[in-house]
Amino acid sequence: MNNLLFVFFLSLTSGLSAQADFSVDKPTHKFPKTNEGVVLEHYYKITNTGNAPLIISDYRVQCTCTKAVLPKKPIAPGETFLLKVTFDTNGKYYFQDRTIELQTNAKKPIQKIRFKANVVPKED
Repeated sequence: MNNLLFVFFLSLTSGLSAQADFSVDKPTHKFPKTNEGVVLEHYYKITNTGNAPLIISDYRVQCTCTKAVLPKKPIAPGETFLLKVTFDTNGKYYFQDRTIELQTNAKKPIQKIRFKANVVPKED
């Protein structure tokens, strides 16, 4: 009976230690010099390096000019997902530095990715 309780406890604690983890290939992307009015896009390669499904549930950005397309389903352990981020340069001028905060179920629940762009204003 004690062995059965030990096995039950061991399986319970090993199940509780399952945790998703987050890795991004290149967390900061630098766009080339771009004319105002162009919509830039970049794909960040995200890998679940944990042992439980990774859920990216939401994101926060500084303005509505930046958007991210989140995965529709959890990312399985060892799998990757290409997270699409777009940046509308309309009304943006010169050096732009944006951070996207991803809300996840990973060990560190807020993950950050970033991009930089130099936007050339339209001639009036």
